[in-house]
Amino acid sequence: MKRIFSGIQPSGNLHIGNYLGAIKNWVKLQDDPARNAFGIADAGGFESIFCIVDLHAITVPQDPGELRKRTLEVAKVYLASGIDIKKSVIFIQSHVQEHAELAWILNTIAKNGELMKMTQFKDKARVVVLKKKLKGEVISREVLTREESLEYLFEALQNSGTGLFDYPVLMAADILLYDAEKVPIGEDQIQHVELTRTLGKRFNSKFGETFVIPEPYITKEGMRIMGLDDPTKKMSKSASSEYNWIALTDEPDVIRKKIKKAVTDSGSEIKYQDDKPALKNLINIYSGFSGKSPKEIEAMYVGKGYGDFKNDLAEVVVENLQPIQEKMKALSDEEVLKILEAGANKIRPLAEKKMKEVKEKVGFIL
Repeated sequence: MKRIFSGIQPSGNLHIGNYLGAIKNWVKLQDDPARNAFGIADAGGFESIFCIVDLHAITVPQDPGELRKRTLEVAKVYLASGIDIKKSVIFIQSHVQEHAELAWILNTIAKNGELMKMTQFKDKARVVVLKKKLKGEVISREVLTREESLEYLFEALQNSGTGLFDYPVLMAADILLYDAEKVPIGEDQIQHVELTRTLGKRFNSKFGETFVIPEPYITKEGMRIMGLDDPTKKMSKSASSEYNWIALTDEPDVIRKKIKKAVTDSGSEIKYQDDKPALKNLINIYSGFSGKSPKEIEAMYVGKGYGDFKNDLAEVVVENLQPIQEKMKALSDEEVLKILEAGANKIRPLAEKKMKEVKEKVGFIL
């Protein structure tokens, strides 16, 4: 059976970018009649494995109580959004110890130079370092000299945790552990999947065929949602302003207020154009929730302005999030914990079998 694997960190509030860019697409994958549910013996489909990656979450500081709360919340979002435990498996990453074991073994064949090329690490490092002064000058420009970039990267390596730097190797272990053939991701994660492929091939070459080499799985439905306050950057749980995102748990009036405050471009026409990044992002959100194409949305607002468009967009978001929120409230922590435990029990034999093979290949005594 072919498999797909993906996961979300339980850090910060899950927002509409997580839903439109990932979870909504996962539901479609599990419901596609051309694909099989996990555990069904029919040939030719995909088994769906969705994880709550709490080991990834602690690569940056977390409050323990908040981490536990967010872990259950992510599970509730999965279930309320339509992930069906009869078709898919959901579990907590730290409940299957083989993720950490395989990550350590992959660390021994990963190269620091490869990790230093990871764009997401450099972006996170840049955020930290650009806030500091260099030679008395506050760096605010976007274009940096090579010397400045290297100095920032070196300073970031000195001041950030090893886990943040090593994050992509753990992600590679998550995927390779289950011989996942497809990894549903956004475009910003392609580089991490490429590293996964590199490490899988390197291990296979050194120790013999062990891992299936995965492919990134990107669909039009897996759109990239940008920040409401800054359409040049991806919507983020770690953004400093609450007006960057719409949380899946936001109340209707909060959603309306955030959309009303969302930045727009110059002009007043509702046009889906690259030179109108703020409006393009809002139309993408409208399209993601309504199922209408950007062209259809443009046609709906001929002769109308931003005010009408934003009011309608807010109601579309509210209407679509309401059933998810109601289902989340109906799920008890005890019920969710049982589902997560069952998922880990179901998936653990696969992880144990793969790690046994890996250990034998590298020469460990079992």
